[in-house]
Amino acid sequence: MKKGHCGKMLLLFGAACMLMTGCGTKESSKMDTKDMTTRDAEFHTELFGENTYIFSPEDDPGQVAQTLDAIYEKQEADQFGEARYAIYFMPGEYDETIEADVGFYTQVAGLGELPTDTKLQSLQCTARWLSDDPSNHNACCNFWRGVENIELKTNTMWAVSQATFMRRVQVDGALFLHDEYGWCSGGFLADSNTDLMTDSGSQQQWLSRNCNWKAWMGANWNMVFVGTEEGKNPTGTWPVVPYTEVEKTEAMQEKPFLIYDDEEGYMVYVPKERENAIGVSWENGSEGEKIPIDQFYVAKPEKDTAETMNQALEEGKNLLLTPGIYDLEEPIAVNRPDTIVLGMGLATLRAAKGNVCLETGNVQGLILAGLLFDAGEIKSDNLLVIGNEGQKSEDNGKNIYLSDLFFHVGGTDTDTPVSVKCCATINSNHVVGDNFWVWRADHGDNVAWEKNEAENGIIINGDDVTMYALMVEHFEQYQTVWNGDHGKVYMYQSEIPYDVPNQEVWMSHEGQKNGYASFYVDDAVDTFEAWGLGVYLYNRDASVELDTAMEVPDKNGVKVHNICTVMLTGYPGMNHIINESGDSVTFAGERKVICEYENGLIR
Repeated sequence: MKKGHCGKMLLLFGAACMLMTGCGTKESSKMDTKDMTTRDAEFHTELFGENTYIFSPEDDPGQVAQTLDAIYEKQEADQFGEARYAIYFMPGEYDETIEADVGFYTQVAGLGELPTDTKLQSLQCTARWLSDDPSNHNACCNFWRGVENIELKTNTMWAVSQATFMRRVQVDGALFLHDEYGWCSGGFLADSNTDLMTDSGSQQQWLSRNCNWKAWMGANWNMVFVGTEEGKNPTGTWPVVPYTEVEKTEAMQEKPFLIYDDEEGYMVYVPKERENAIGVSWENGSEGEKIPIDQFYVAKPEKDTAETMNQALEEGKNLLLTPGIYDLEEPIAVNRPDTIVLGMGLATLRAAKGNVCLETGNVQGLILAGLLFDAGEIKSDNLLVIGNEGQKSEDNGKNIYLSDLFFHVGGTDTDTPVSVKCCATINSNHVVGDNFWVWRADHGDNVAWEKNEAENGIIINGDDVTMYALMVEHFEQYQTVWNGDHGKVYMYQSEIPYDVPNQEVWMSHEGQKNGYASFYVDDAVDTFEAWGLGVYLYNRDASVELDTAMEVPDKNGVKVHNICTVMLTGYPGMNHIINESGDSVTFAGERKVICEYENGLIR
């Protein structure tokens, strides 16, 4: 259960930037790492701007540690701030005194082709900022941060909740997904190896995809494992323990990432797509495509608009968005097949005039990754639209991949509340989503039922859409609407809105049913399947009743495996789990489950 809290540190960090020359060609993207400290004392390059830090093993360890500490001191509690940071480490082994603590809106990554190319002694995400009580290690608001493509040489604490990612990481010790068993509500781990145990501790739910560890410890409400190496998952399953195991990942292209090569300079590495994948993608070396940086338009928030980025897209460029907030007055329009749009340091797209932030045409092979979408003060219909409504793209055999996409409605320090009708709408077929958090804020500034208004979190209209780690919370009607056929979901997490003012304003089916189900699958859908779902109710502001957590058509071919409901607190609770089936939850902490559901039958 999350508790609303917004702490902001007053200590400001600023550093004069000694800029390097060059801004976009392959030649200008090269860097002599041995001479980096003397050429750029503040670890910046003009290519990526002042909020991107690039360290080398040859840099002074004390100066690196001081810089990392200053960033973290600013970002540790800056839950709704506007600073964004990307921190990169050149390949090599770093001094054991260098430790990276990861705060809000911060991405830490290695620049090698393999995670083992970049060895960092220690990286941590702790949960000590939410309270003055030293025993309160609450990670329920540890959002908006990530680590990828790096080796960590010691035990690692990654105490996080939603809107976070750990990808392509080698942990030489043990991995702890909690801070001394304080509350935490995560989360997502992919394509990573832990030499010792991974301990989820107090995590409420978690998706681990294509991972490996010596042993897994921890169970709470909903733990889902997809494509783990054989024999490595914990034993047992629902209803005795909350473990859901899926043997293989049907189709996955891991998220692209920035690399540096001594000969070629900066490039974006795009891993090869895998089918029926088990275990990490890099165990026997990497397979993929290296795209030179000069094939990307490197955008910067202080100078770029939708117009400049669209011009670059029309010229055939991909997009690389450096850290910051991009206030957009019109959509970024992606209409060329196989285009890549990659955000660094949780680059944020904010709707300035009630517009969509990013929209695509009916084209396949797209990759969108590492972006945060913010609603604006003028209500938008959508923040992200994939494909044109009512028009099907030509099937060229390529999937669209959407990785680490997060959505945010409210909570920020603004004079006027923000709102949106729906955060994301997917109209295209053959889409794979990998780690979504779609959030109508439940705490922060200008947060209330009639302030940060938002009807739905995500609407899926396309066929053959697959979602891994879909987390959607607090919207005022259905959290998720699924209209497409052949859909699949692996781990779903959702909290019903805390701030429903009364039952009368929260009625679905033309006033016939109490509340809105979290997950609604349309009656016209013939095939749909989901594994590992958790829907939670917290009646903070009023005593309201929810009729059911999930609505699906009762048909053969519409299947749900392992779904639970939990009453966090309040009264009276949820009556059913799926449609009219499943037991009610009515008192704080009560959890009820359905293990298998199809065509109205429970087994």
